[in-house]
Amino acid sequence: QVQLVESGGGLVPAGGSLRLSCAASGTIFRANAMGWFRQAPGKEREFVAAISRNVGITSYADSVKGRFTISRDNARNTVYLQMHTLKPEDTAVYYCAAAGALAYMASTPPQTNYWGQGTQVTVSS
Repeated sequence: QVQLVESGGGLVPAGGSLRLSCAASGTIFRANAMGWFRQAPGKEREFVAAISRNVGITSYADSVKGRFTISRDNARNTVYLQMHTLKPEDTAVYYCAAAGALAYMASTPPQTNYWGQGTQVTVSS
């Protein structure tokens, strides 16, 4: 069964915006913190952002603070990553993930329970 499904990736010019979505099963979404990671070709997968089951509790990588916003819609079992002021260095495959707690998502290494298959984000200069 497909547990996490990402969408919304694409090609965008530098300075543009893009919103990624991740749809999860109801049980997974209810029980887990949700987050986003990204991996560029030849690079290691890195943490981007995460949100807990509690309203208003979020965590961001320093590289995206002030530009990206993570949110979740509990009625639709969907987590979003709104990306603004995109840079070529943001180009990567973006993966949705679920973990038991926010701290587990942002830990090194992350303690995740589920992964999506990824959606490509390409930022042109």
